[in-house]
Amino acid sequence: MSDPLTLNQRIVLASRPTGAPTPENFRLEREALADLEDGQLLLKTLYLSLDPYMRGRMSDAPSYAAPVQIGEVMTGGAVSRVEQSRHPKFHVGDLVVGATGWQSHSISDGRNIIPIPSGLPKPSMALGVLGMPGMTAYMGLMDIGQPKEGETLVVAAASGAVGSVVGQVAKIKGLRAVGVAGGAEKCKYVVEELGFDACIDHKAADFAQQLARACPSGIDIYYENVGGQVFDAVVPLLNPKARIPLCGLISGYNASEAPKGPDRLPLLQRALLTKRVRIQGFIVFDDYGDRQPEFISAMVPWVRDGKVKFREDVVEGLEQAPQAFIGLLEGRNFGKLVVRVARD
Repeated sequence: MSDPLTLNQRIVLASRPTGAPTPENFRLEREALADLEDGQLLLKTLYLSLDPYMRGRMSDAPSYAAPVQIGEVMTGGAVSRVEQSRHPKFHVGDLVVGATGWQSHSISDGRNIIPIPSGLPKPSMALGVLGMPGMTAYMGLMDIGQPKEGETLVVAAASGAVGSVVGQVAKIKGLRAVGVAGGAEKCKYVVEELGFDACIDHKAADFAQQLARACPSGIDIYYENVGGQVFDAVVPLLNPKARIPLCGLISGYNASEAPKGPDRLPLLQRALLTKRVRIQGFIVFDDYGDRQPEFISAMVPWVRDGKVKFREDVVEGLEQAPQAFIGLLEGRNFGKLVVRVARD
């Protein structure tokens, strides 16, 4: 049985943000763990994944998933170790991944958690390149993007968890990969370490002109996860029958009002019509959950052989999660953002 004196630290949603989240929207709590019942297991969180979609869960606006309620644990995927088990399929010491939330421990009935394959260089990879972000990159590019050798792909947030994988898989498939990132350091990493053909700093005053020069043959695939000025610069460069997989719009997640400036919708609609552009949003596990084995079978060899590289931005301590998450929405992370909650 679990020790009733063992405390679980958890971060709950204290209030709903208006605009950008602040530390006051979160609250750190401690609670005693209950005894395990038959069929349950006690999990100790090792790594917590921080991802942009969590901002949407802090809002009660209609969306594809239910919001986190006030006073509830913040939602999130995590790598955990089985500390105690009264479940026949899980044993003490097993490493698993599941949506156990922003907390140091959790009690599970075994549903919605899966074992982590043995032999990974780092267990936290199950939250990044071999987890939800990697699968988002792979399925959006391969199924919606339909890449063809010789085409040009552009992806924003190219140094991040999703964008970095999109560009590297595009290179494997024989495409020209152009990244967009914030700052010279990130752009240098994208080109020199990840092997993109070019990377444009979206902070540059002449960003749109630089992007056009980097795509002399136009854009066949734009992998959209940012929105905003990057999308504005991409639209005029789209080729006929371009494809736009849409998995996120992080530039607008903190918006509390409509963007200022001219109405760009007519220009977008004209481009979609005259160039017969295909744009499709997707939620990876809702739309492609049954194809996870396909993703794993492709990605594991690429990672093992060094064809797909990854970078983590590791924050120490659960109590640092709110500030790290706020930084994520501001683009301060460099690589897949994870919180190391406990040492393995």
